[in-house]
Amino acid sequence: MKMLAEILETLPDGEVEEVRIGLHWTAVVVNVNGEQRCGLASTLVGGHDHHKEADVPQAGELEGISGRELARLALGNAPTQASVGMAALNALLPRRPQTWVDANAEEMIAAHGKGKRVAMIGHFPFVPRLRTRVKELLVLEQNPRDGDLPAESAAKVLPMVDVAAITGMTFLNHTLEILLGLCQPQAFVIVMGPSTPLSPLLFDHGIDVVSGSIVVDIQPVLKVVSQGGNFRQVHQAGVRLVNILKP
Repeated sequence: MKMLAEILETLPDGEVEEVRIGLHWTAVVVNVNGEQRCGLASTLVGGHDHHKEADVPQAGELEGISGRELARLALGNAPTQASVGMAALNALLPRRPQTWVDANAEEMIAAHGKGKRVAMIGHFPFVPRLRTRVKELLVLEQNPRDGDLPAESAAKVLPMVDVAAITGMTFLNHTLEILLGLCQPQAFVIVMGPSTPLSPLLFDHGIDVVSGSIVVDIQPVLKVVSQGGNFRQVHQAGVRLVNILKP
């Protein structure tokens, strides 16, 4: 992932204080020059074969790894380790509150998709509402629900849409750059979800809006993550939804 590698080169280092791998979300807490930060990422898992290699070979010892070293796991192909790495990367990212716009992804997509054809990579809970706010909504999903298209349809769908909204989970499975390459140059592109790094470097790769999250109340969020909370629960525990916009 060229984008992730670029972001990693810009990160400060930090001391890893906690790693929580929950049922739905992974959280990493780092200390950067005395400032405690927490990053989130979706938890990806492999199979449940107890005889295969460990999903996280250094489980129980991750606090002994530097923040940047932990973040580099995001570049690998091991699903759970990539989740840990992405959460660490998001924790290390410098905070730039002056660039944050408080809005959720649904509002961003609706504003830019009004009267237009929109493709969404990943089925988000607001899909039914969004269908009434844009001209046409095409949802591509690895595990399609009623009305969704299979993810394999991306090569056909993305070149024909005005707005593309792509889940940040594509950072974890390393498909984002492929999907961006399928979009028309004039398409408006939003990358969204808590896994998404709030980095302005993404604007150099054809992305117009980066829609992510900031953990503002670390301990309650860690508790909910550890007890299998979904994102609605994690959000309520202490997460702020923010966007950064291409200048």
